[in-house]
Amino acid sequence: MAKVTIIGAGAMGSVYAGLMQYAGHEVHGVTLWEDHINAVNANGLRVHGISGDRTVRLASMSASTEGIGRSDLVVIATKSFDVEAAAASARGLIGPGTVVQTIQNGLGSADRVAAIIGSDRLAIGVVGGFGASVPEPGVAHHNGMEMIRFGSYRELPREDLAAGAQVWESAGFTTRLFDDTAQMVWEKLIMNVAFSGTCCLTGMTIGQVIADPDAWRVASACSAEAVAVASAAEVTLDVGDPIRHVRTLGGKIPDARPSMLIDASLRRRSEVDAINGSISTFGERLGVPTPTNDVVVALIKARESTYL
Repeated sequence: MAKVTIIGAGAMGSVYAGLMQYAGHEVHGVTLWEDHINAVNANGLRVHGISGDRTVRLASMSASTEGIGRSDLVVIATKSFDVEAAAASARGLIGPGTVVQTIQNGLGSADRVAAIIGSDRLAIGVVGGFGASVPEPGVAHHNGMEMIRFGSYRELPREDLAAGAQVWESAGFTTRLFDDTAQMVWEKLIMNVAFSGTCCLTGMTIGQVIADPDAWRVASACSAEAVAVASAAEVTLDVGDPIRHVRTLGGKIPDARPSMLIDASLRRRSEVDAINGSISTFGERLGVPTPTNDVVVALIKARESTYL
């Protein structure tokens, strides 16, 4: 049994926490969402979806890491713009054998975490194909669990990387370890950029975007631009035809609503800068045109300006 702390126990983090606790691990959840904390502490955390339906009692659910103590595994599952605060809060959880996995959409988060906690215990995580949501406080739902990948940020030994992954595998997840973390991250990003911004702007689910010719034209163009930027950056993508790959993965979770769409519906800040915005930024740096992503970013920022 491992002692696990999930910092960022929102939709995705709650799925991780619930399944790991159900597998017998000691799991501590940390989130700033007060209603979710109260519901989990009162009634337990219910996780349902493709993995089944269960309600578990976490070891703790609170708004801070205070009192948790050193953990075997620390998962930073916050949004990209919250990673610095999460990393700072994780300092007291890290011992000589702790594995810290930082899991965010887009690019750049791991560098910001490493600047705060160091790089020797750090792993980069990539997950996808979950379609996770919190339909009500205390309840997490997920449509799938297609992709869970980890790689050492820099110095984390392979055996420690594998030990962290084993906690996930014991909870029913299928993991894959990567030496080439750029490939790992970009193979997820080409899917993120296809559906995150497009769903956010249209209000459609992933399946609806795939089925609608106009929406798919935008989504596939966003992804094609990301593939072009990856090629210019000399990043290996081992997925066959990238656009077909994106469409196939998306087709496995047709009812999913990406987090950017959920954020927009709740009038919250989105991760557009880390996802579609990262393609615009890197494209400009590398001399690769990214007109579709540029427009998607501009429209989402314009929408957010009306409520942020």
